[in-house]
Amino acid sequence: MDLRRSIGLARSIVGALAVTLVAASCGRDASPTAPAPSGTLMSDHGGSVGGLLGTLLKCQPLPYAVDSEVIGLAGGTLHLGPHTLVIPPGALRHAVMIKGEAPSDSVNSVRLYPHGLQFDRTVSLTMSYRNCGLVTWLLPRVAYTTDGLDFLYYVPSLADLLTQRVTGRIYHFSRYAIAW
Repeated sequence: MDLRRSIGLARSIVGALAVTLVAASCGRDASPTAPAPSGTLMSDHGGSVGGLLGTLLKCQPLPYAVDSEVIGLAGGTLHLGPHTLVIPPGALRHAVMIKGEAPSDSVNSVRLYPHGLQFDRTVSLTMSYRNCGLVTWLLPRVAYTTDGLDFLYYVPSLADLLTQRVTGRIYHFSRYAIAW
């Protein structure tokens, strides 16, 4: 079995165990008005209800954050609350007004504008998941989503368990969220 398949299998096993533990620890109150415990898995914002791939992490809402800057050949950085977007030198061929926002929601996500903007070099999006609680040890990843937070696919990501941040490599602007 190659390394990628082994890692995928290990994540699936860990994910299944986490879902089982979360389900076992939840009360039997299934009413729609009962609050979800912090750090549980999302199913009301897209994600994969029946499987383990593409499940967005449920978090305590952060305050709304926004930042904008004209960024050109020299690159630049946007700070969106605890999240950071770094555009390296040479990623853009000309100056562009870049805007990002981090909505206050139960999913840590960012919207980046102008939508569809593509880069000549990889851009780094670092997102905090410190406010997500229970399942942060599952090695979350950055996911490309629709504007309605339906999971589309993972971007190459690296999680830092000590700082509870995950950095994804992105090549275009749209909406991104933390998933596992």
